[in-house]
Amino acid sequence: MSEQPPETSPPTAPAKDYTRELGVVECFVAITNECQSGPVRTMASHALEAIKSGGPEVMREQVYYVLSALQGWRGERASQVHASLTKYYQDTAPPAPPTSSNVPD
Repeated sequence: MSEQPPETSPPTAPAKDYTRELGVVECFVAITNECQSGPVRTMASHALEAIKSGGPEVMREQVYYVLSALQGWRGERASQVHASLTKYYQDTAPPAPPTSSNVPD
């Protein structure tokens, strides 16, 4: 008589952490996979292609386009994606041009 290994339960998926900040590419992939809006999914897919061909130099511009189109998607994942993209866009803003008040004489 051979002994059978103890039964194990199937692995469970880790709990989703919607508070974690996502990277730009991760956001675009989430949109293409989870957003219900076809046009927004298409825009995110095009943004991924633009980043592949244009590199990091075009990333901020693509974030702007996708954020502009990202309307109507609701839920925890949508909020996470929107907050992550907004933070990236704000954090990568170019410096303000010098004004007469902050230029040395």
